[in-house]
Amino acid sequence: MAPIELYRDQNHACLMFTDLIEEDGQAIQANQFLIVDDDTGAVLDPGGNLAFNELFMGMRRFFPPQKLSYILASHADPDIIASLDRWLTSTDATLVISRIWERFVPHFTKVGKTENRIIAVPDAGAHLPLGRHNLMLVPAHFMHSEGNFHFYDPVSRILFTGDLGASMTTGPEARVPVTDLQPHIPRMEGFHRRYMVSNKVLRLWVRMARQLDIAMIVPQHGAPIMGVAVEEFLSWIEYLACGIDLMDERAYQVPSAHIDPVLRQVRPGLQAANG
Repeated sequence: MAPIELYRDQNHACLMFTDLIEEDGQAIQANQFLIVDDDTGAVLDPGGNLAFNELFMGMRRFFPPQKLSYILASHADPDIIASLDRWLTSTDATLVISRIWERFVPHFTKVGKTENRIIAVPDAGAHLPLGRHNLMLVPAHFMHSEGNFHFYDPVSRILFTGDLGASMTTGPEARVPVTDLQPHIPRMEGFHRRYMVSNKVLRLWVRMARQLDIAMIVPQHGAPIMGVAVEEFLSWIEYLACGIDLMDERAYQVPSAHIDPVLRQVRPGLQAANG
């Protein structure tokens, strides 16, 4: 299936690939992105080895992958950059990632492959030149990763948000933008309550995000959020209890369950008889 054109004008394009991973239930659906400005290109959150071949071949219609300038990684999860070794081998692109992960991502590659190939972004973020414009690397730490960035494209007014805004959908479902948030929340709520670290972080991020002119929020999993649903999403997460907000002593107890390695199942532990 062809990628979605999230935005296009004469010199600038943002493309979204939604269905490069087989829908067999073994791996979560994931989106990959290509931004092109004039003759400069960047791939965003290119994914793991499951997506590499299809993405590399699929983007050829729009931009020669060998000429990519950047590999932008919102964080260092395997569904974000497990294919890093192959991208560094196939292109001359530089990896742009939080400084937190600078010495961790070489574990995805062969020895020496990342030498002089990483831009380590400070916690405060930065503006990154791309063609005639700049991408804004927006702080999003602990949403969910310790070193996390979102990518704001001022030309298209798209905010690429990694795991924030993620929804559990299929590849074809991810192609349909969300314009009314309320019916979409059941696909998002469980993920955000578990993966986002705390409401404090969400509130701080929302305060910052409202300073941007956002036409569309595009997560790494699931469908884009646009129109009035953008502000609906900001208002929803602003008051969402999540992560450590929901934890108490029940989450930290010595385990009693047992794993059956043959059936690959967890069996509840037997309670000791009283008396």
